[in-house]
Amino acid sequence: QVQLAESGGGSVHPGDSLRLTCTASGFPGGLTLNYYGAGWFRQVPGKEREGIACMSEGDDQPYYPASVKGRFTISRDSAKNTMYLQMNNLKPEDTAIYYCTVGNLYRHCEGDFRNWGKGTLVTVSS
Repeated sequence: QVQLAESGGGSVHPGDSLRLTCTASGFPGGLTLNYYGAGWFRQVPGKEREGIACMSEGDDQPYYPASVKGRFTISRDSAKNTMYLQMNNLKPEDTAIYYCTVGNLYRHCEGDFRNWGKGTLVTVSS
C-alpha cells in the first residue's frame, strides 16, 4: 500500500518561503514515483480541497492555478521517491493544510487520487 508523509509546514510571515516535502513508499511491483501522476493540494477548514500543483508521470508542464502560479513549484526526485513543493512569496491566503497525493492524473489537478498523506499545516500571518 502506498504511503505518503508530508513535512516542512510551519508558521511564517507574508513574503517568506517554505519547502514542503512528501516522502512516498510502498509502490507496488518496485515502481517509483516517476511512474505516477503527483500533486499537492490544500484545504482550509470548511472549504473543498484545492489542487495547487500537479504533474504527470511524464513530467510535462506542471499545472498551477492562478492563485499560486509563479510562486509555487512542484518537483520530484524519483530516486528518493520524494516530491517537493517550493512556495515563495507566501501570502495569508495560502494558510491551509497541505497534502500530497499520487495516482492517475487526467488534466490540471483532476485525476484518480486514492493515496494521500495526513497533511502539514502552513500558517502565513504577520
